[in-house]
Amino acid sequence: MHTGSYVNGTWYHPASPEVLRNVNPADTSDVIAEFPLATAADVTRAIEAATAAWAGWRKTPAPERGRVLWRAADIARRRVDEIARTLTREEGKVLKEARGEVLKGIAVLEFYAGEGFRMHGKTLPAESHDTFTYTLRQPLGVVGLISPWNFPWAIPVWKSAPAIVAGNCVVFKPSELVPATAALLAEVYEEAGMPPGVFNMVVGSGPEVGEAMVHAPELRAISFTGSNRVGQELYVKAARRGAKVTCEMGGKNAVIVMPDADLDKAATAIHGGAFGSTGQRCTATSRVIAHPDVRQALVDRLVASARQIKVGPGLDETMEMGPSISDRQWSTVMGYIDAGRQAGARLLTGGTRPEHLAQGHFIEPTIFDGVDPDMRIFKEEIFGPVLSVASASSLDEALRMANGVEYGLTTSIFTQDINAVMRFIEDVEVGMVHVNEPTVGGEAQLPFGGTKSTGVGEREMAEEGLHFFTELKTVFINYSGKAERSLTR
Repeated sequence: MHTGSYVNGTWYHPASPEVLRNVNPADTSDVIAEFPLATAADVTRAIEAATAAWAGWRKTPAPERGRVLWRAADIARRRVDEIARTLTREEGKVLKEARGEVLKGIAVLEFYAGEGFRMHGKTLPAESHDTFTYTLRQPLGVVGLISPWNFPWAIPVWKSAPAIVAGNCVVFKPSELVPATAALLAEVYEEAGMPPGVFNMVVGSGPEVGEAMVHAPELRAISFTGSNRVGQELYVKAARRGAKVTCEMGGKNAVIVMPDADLDKAATAIHGGAFGSTGQRCTATSRVIAHPDVRQALVDRLVASARQIKVGPGLDETMEMGPSISDRQWSTVMGYIDAGRQAGARLLTGGTRPEHLAQGHFIEPTIFDGVDPDMRIFKEEIFGPVLSVASASSLDEALRMANGVEYGLTTSIFTQDINAVMRFIEDVEVGMVHVNEPTVGGEAQLPFGGTKSTGVGEREMAEEGLHFFTELKTVFINYSGKAERSLTR
């Protein structure tokens, strides 16, 4: 594994006195590597390399660009265990989840490899005589990608793959908390035959590297995933200079459980959605809104299963939930747990650090009952293994509670009533709806993203992900032999 930045096909250590210590959140005495932090000058260097490479890359046939991604998918599949172990060691999620994330990224690479054969232009009838009209998609140029720490492989893949296959060149900033997994992605692209300058990775801080990217006029688009505070500021800054921007930000996802629900299935789905990946994903199940007739039976199931979760270092394959990513995130989650207690919610299980895991940022799976919709733990994103349970006596009340937050990413309903399902789909204010399954998950061929404060700009993955990194050109070919347009009316 390389420990620097990657620009113009070359690994190097930026000339900076600051060094990032990459620490295992499950054992803070384990330093994975040290990365010298890049500066704004390194961003300029990366942009210059990408600009120089773009002339050739945009002229490379799109199917050939796709073949580079296909080779990358093959290489990543061969290195899946290495990537997964690195991901677990620096991000904390258990190995089973890490392997799942790597495989998802491979599926995304395969999907966008195929998109090289489908750039989605249209032929359309012309209103004038003897004229052929069509549209085509062309790359933007050099684009900037800023990714978070919670999915250090999948999110950089689903940002970079569509940008690259569309013919753009990339300047990529990973989170400072997970540079090692990002370095492996750069290695995979390099081994796959990505030409120098097409994919560039700059490891640095948000205030230094991120700000330089947002303000760089050469970056025609910025794709960001992270917090609402940073994303909203970034959107304003980049849009002010005319860049295309997409921001995928927070979530506060609810599962509605109706009186006719299969409670065993609902409990299983909620369990995985709330505590998988230590609750550190924007699609995590953070709220349960249950009908009073089934609430207690559901809560009993949830508490029993939460108490059975094996918490510990993710490299131990018997473990089922890892740590929070950092001491700062651990403190944030514990602050919300304290806030829930003080607001009067009933803490049913969890809420502390396991005594035998003092070396890491661990928190027990935590469940609150009797949560009021006005409580902070019901309204604000926690990004940890904390589940809030509330009651609603009707679908209308459940919808008001589900919609009564600033976020709108994903949701789920458990019911056998097709009328309730269809009403829920129509009226819930989110970008993705699940029925009788967890709130988590996404697939390469399906658009990913939310509404309200969750996201601005185009969706990620699927055709929509490709569309963000292209601009549409409309073409009129007049073969009438005349210089003027002849309309039919």
